[in-house]
Amino acid sequence: MSLRLSTVILPYRRWSEGGRSAWVRAEQLGFHTAYTYDHLSWRSFRDGPWFGAIPTLTAAAAATERLRLGTLVTSPNFRHPVTLAKELISLDDISGGRITLGIGAGGTGFDATALGQEPWSPRERADRFAEFVPLLDRLLSEDAVTQEGRFYSAHEARNIPGCVQRPRLPFAVAATGPRGLRLAARHGQAWVTTGDPKLYENGTPEQSVEALRGQIAKLSETCAEAGRDVADLEKVLLTGFTPDRSRPLQSLDAFVDFAGRHRELGFTEIVIHWPIPDSDFAADEKVFEQIALEAVAQLD
Repeated sequence: MSLRLSTVILPYRRWSEGGRSAWVRAEQLGFHTAYTYDHLSWRSFRDGPWFGAIPTLTAAAAATERLRLGTLVTSPNFRHPVTLAKELISLDDISGGRITLGIGAGGTGFDATALGQEPWSPRERADRFAEFVPLLDRLLSEDAVTQEGRFYSAHEARNIPGCVQRPRLPFAVAATGPRGLRLAARHGQAWVTTGDPKLYENGTPEQSVEALRGQIAKLSETCAEAGRDVADLEKVLLTGFTPDRSRPLQSLDAFVDFAGRHRELGFTEIVIHWPIPDSDFAADEKVFEQIALEAVAQLD
């Protein structure tokens, strides 16, 4: 299977001041999917411009024709399955069936307290995620849903006519723990990882590869327990959070080497950040475009 190359475009620019042009250029460069982060604010961008994921993707859908679009990732931190399902069905319709929902349990960043709540413990995040994903699956697949849950409920929630993509738009489930991996095995069309966060500061690229190998092995075991072939799941690596950091984007050769090593592990899609000057995602735009245009052919 050919490796897919995708990008993630952070929503920090006004649509009229470079926001639209990035999505249009992503399609021109031949990326498989262009994702955006679904946060209320994020890390060093907190005190600057930051726009909403769903409206941004809606505008991107109108500005493009072939490019797949998605979140990487949406979480329960400030979403509810009932309202999210309605927005996703609308977005899938507007895009003509080009939406992928990247979804994860969320973390302890600004989203975790923006609605005035105390940050959830890791266990509560896992508990909520375990309830959120199956309910969202039903809401996107069925015309009417009633379900009472500990955290999330739906009462005669109507979602007619449903998604353009059938039976629903695909889920890309971000997970490394056992409960999240079970959700990926049961509900995902793809699995997403950023690697082992414990290795980011002081680990080596070699250690990262071994950690990712271990994650894929656990995913395979979990799929087998669920009666599913792990080959059915796309395996997505969101780059920028391993010890390699930005080095793979320093040259075409560096990226081809990086991508080749990770394809050998079983990854089917690699996601690179659209360059942002003066940030952790700074990169030479000409090299970035060369990678977009030439890397996949070199890996075939």
